[in-house]
Formats: sequence, C-alpha cells, structure tokens
Amino acid sequence: MTEVSPGYFLALAGLLFTIGVVGVLVRRNAIVIFMFIELMLNAVNLFFVTFARMQGNLQGQVLVFFVLVVAAAEVVVGLALILLIARRRASLDVDKVRLLKW
Repeated sequence: MTEVSPGYFLALAGLLFTIGVVGVLVRRNAIVIFMFIELMLNAVNLFFVTFARMQGNLQGQVLVFFVLVVAAAEVVVGLALILLIARRRASLDVDKVRLLKW
C-alpha cells in the first residue's frame, strides 16, 4: 500500500484556509462567515495533524483536541449571539450590524 506524501495534506490545508479567508472577507451573511471561520479552524487542525505525523509524536493531535473544544464553545456562543441579533434586527447582514446598540 502506498503512503500519501505529507505535502498533499499541507497543500489541502493551505487551500482550505485560503478559501476560508476569502469567504470571510467576501461574504456578508453572519452564518456563512461563521461557517468559513470553522473551515479555517479545520484547516489548522489538518496542519497540526500532518506536522505531528511527520514528527512522529502526538503533540499535534493533542493540540487538535483542544482546538476542537474551543471550536465547540465558539459555536455555542456564536450561534446564540447570531440568533439574538437576527431576532432583533431581522437581518443577518454584517454591514447592517456595525453597532451593537439596540
């Protein structure tokens, strides 16, 4: 069985991170921006796992566990804030929600 080169995983992670950055800068819907931020976090996780595999240790995989815990907490708090703003403003356009004044 042939082994896939780590360069492919690093290129994929870089591509995913780039797509996430472009998506955050271009899109205006808060939920879509939130999904692109999650895509960037998963790209960073792929970097960590790939480098841990290249080094032959588990430190990168342990770090991925902590990133996933932080991402889960971010999802809970972020979605609650997005839903609260959407109820009050009736819009998820981030250009319209510049000031958090009610």
